Amino acid sequence: MNEANDILNAIKESPDPNISMVLLVDDQAMIGEAIRRALLGQPNMEFHYCGDPGRAVEMAEKLRPTVILQDLVMPNIDGLALVRQYRSNPLTKDIPIIVLSTKEEAAIKSDAFAAGANDYLVKLPESVELIARIRYHSRGYLALQQRDEAYRALRESQQALLERNIELARLTNVDGLTGLNNRRYFEEFAEIQWKLAIREKLWISILMIDVDDFKKYNDTYGHLAGDDVLRDVGSTIKKCAERQTDLVARFGGEEFIVILPGSPADGGLAIGDRVCRSVERLNISHSGSVAGPVVTVSVGSASAIPLRGDSLLVLIKTADNALYEAKRAGKNRAVARTVTNAPAI
Repeated sequence: MNEANDILNAIKESPDPNISMVLLVDDQAMIGEAIRRALLGQPNMEFHYCGDPGRAVEMAEKLRPTVILQDLVMPNIDGLALVRQYRSNPLTKDIPIIVLSTKEEAAIKSDAFAAGANDYLVKLPESVELIARIRYHSRGYLALQQRDEAYRALRESQQALLERNIELARLTNVDGLTGLNNRRYFEEFAEIQWKLAIREKLWISILMIDVDDFKKYNDTYGHLAGDDVLRDVGSTIKKCAERQTDLVARFGGEEFIVILPGSPADGGLAIGDRVCRSVERLNISHSGSVAGPVVTVSVGSASAIPLRGDSLLVLIKTADNALYEAKRAGKNRAVARTVTNAPAI
């Protein structure tokens, strides 16, 4: 609905399609007066006169007429050269030009049209013919302006819609609390990386990360403080997995997951250890933790060079089992496991 309104507003703001604005460029004031009289009293028609051809383009830029009446023979400037100037100017390039000449010669007409003129009249033309041609070219020009304005508004609204759709797509892949990727996006990304690892025979590692004693933290400090912890921990994990191919996501609750394409078991363990130490250095008080006086995390890492028929779910489950080993071993540590065969379960 908004896009339609934009287009309608653009059309409403366009020049009045009923008004013809005429700019006559002719060094002879007598011709200017004759044409002024011919147009005098015509409804919805404005007449402007430029007796100095050196100022013609400037006046056309300011007035933005719907038609230019242009004499061909003037002192100090070639009429055809002036037509070419209009056509090379972004502000006047589309304004219809009716050339006025004292000669009815095919060669001169040909040159005028080649220079960019839209019409050709031998002066002075009959009033009826002059007015008809002015109105005809004005209507065409104004219709073109309206169409271009409507297209511009349509393009802008389409671009705005595209940007909104891109942002919406981004938001569907983002966890609202931490700003990390969400589980849905992780699963899509991990499936692609898993297939790539199979095809290229590459290592791939998964880290499962859990905030130690998080329920006790919420019970002690409140859920708002718990939300702050999740944001801080998520940001810290992302800094530890900083390669462009690495992806960090919130898996659910206080649990995070990381995929490390191309990373073997020792690489996964190294990142896991780095995450543990980095979170500990945040120095967030946690009096209810059995792992120490501050917030900590436990990490389970699983790595494999998958074969065709192997299952990504097995790798994730292995990382999850390694995480629970880390918990049982006292928390605030990383445990790594290598999967040598991961058939579908």
